[in-house]
Amino acid sequence: MKKYQSALIWIFAFLFTAFLAIYQRTTGPTYPIRNKIQLGSSLVKYKLPRSADCGQDMPVKISIADTAVHGEFTYKRFKSNDEWTTVPMIRQGNELVSMIPMQPAAGKVSYKVTLLKNQQKYSLNDDHEVVLRFKGHVPLIVLIFHIITIFGAMLLSTVTCLEAIFKGKNVLKYIWLTVVLFFAGGMILGPVVQKFAFDAFWTGWPFGHDLTDNKTFVGLVFWVIALIVQYRKPGNRSWPIIAGVVFLVVFLIPHSALGSEIDYTKKVPSEQGK
Repeated sequence: MKKYQSALIWIFAFLFTAFLAIYQRTTGPTYPIRNKIQLGSSLVKYKLPRSADCGQDMPVKISIADTAVHGEFTYKRFKSNDEWTTVPMIRQGNELVSMIPMQPAAGKVSYKVTLLKNQQKYSLNDDHEVVLRFKGHVPLIVLIFHIITIFGAMLLSTVTCLEAIFKGKNVLKYIWLTVVLFFAGGMILGPVVQKFAFDAFWTGWPFGHDLTDNKTFVGLVFWVIALIVQYRKPGNRSWPIIAGVVFLVVFLIPHSALGSEIDYTKKVPSEQGK
């Protein structure tokens, strides 16, 4: 492979990984919902949180300077037999504020926000309920290393796949690096993050249905198979490509989908937040 081809592969892999990082950052059930709504002649931009640290209630704030606008906040615990509770939002300067009652780690609260002006009601998020999940605090250093190793593995996975397609000479070396980074980020640091956040190292198969855990395991299995095949059949190109495609599919599954949650219809924690 010529040097310029190798350089192009790394440039493409870097840009592709950056795109996937943005995709992961803006999808999934834990990132805020950002939107806007027309309120008469005013355009109101809002952000509705879907994740919060345990230890205190979580504020929901809507920035709107027009004091003629009032707000209603409706909520209940997710997966519970609770009735919906509606309370008025409190004006604090240019913001309407309400608080989501704190829950234990993995506890979720469903909520809706409605704005009122001149006897007209305006429902945010098209009147669809928003689900916020509480989690334990994850130390920043642990989170940083987890993110670096996972996206480093994605970068090397893409490079390895392209090296195999264009018959490069470094396929085996890149497979090894991909496996090491993926194992460190997904199977060591991933469970550590999970333990801090939800007090459980592993909630995927066979103990649960957490897609983040399950997809990590599946992606690693395919790269380990590619590594074994490469040793048994040096020069094999098929398995690095297959493993790279599987890893891509794994990354396209939104982060935290089907993640840890409390079913309040089956379990009543000591801190009900109600």
